[in-house]
Amino acid sequence: MIRSRLGVLLGAAILTAGAVAPSAHHAFAAEFDREQPVELKGKVSRLQWTNPHSWIYVDVVESNGTTTSWALEFGAPYALLRRGLRRTDFPIGTEVAVKGFRAKNGKPVANASSVVFPDGRSFYTAASDSPDGRQGGAGE
Repeated sequence: MIRSRLGVLLGAAILTAGAVAPSAHHAFAAEFDREQPVELKGKVSRLQWTNPHSWIYVDVVESNGTTTSWALEFGAPYALLRRGLRRTDFPIGTEVAVKGFRAKNGKPVANASSVVFPDGRSFYTAASDSPDGRQGGAGE
């Protein structure tokens, strides 16, 4: 009796975990608009180095003097690491220039396709389903 209940609970846990994971990942076209490219320059204010996508938050000073905090979706940490980009490249306050595509909802959110650091280092940052057509390995 206890073994059968444990089996049911374990099975339910496995099914629930499987149902949650895919909903966390989305296709580029579901959220971002390839017809709305953005180029942003600002300072890193926060970093989430997590799967399935990393997020970099950048404070951008607008022409009118106000500051807008942008959430920028990058590829998976493993994919970024394979490209030579590390979490330690983003200390708070680091100036970055980012190119990407704005969210369809008009909020200050974008899918980043590249990042450039003040020292000139440049990295491709998007997942493999981004509009420039680059393809990567598993997890990208």
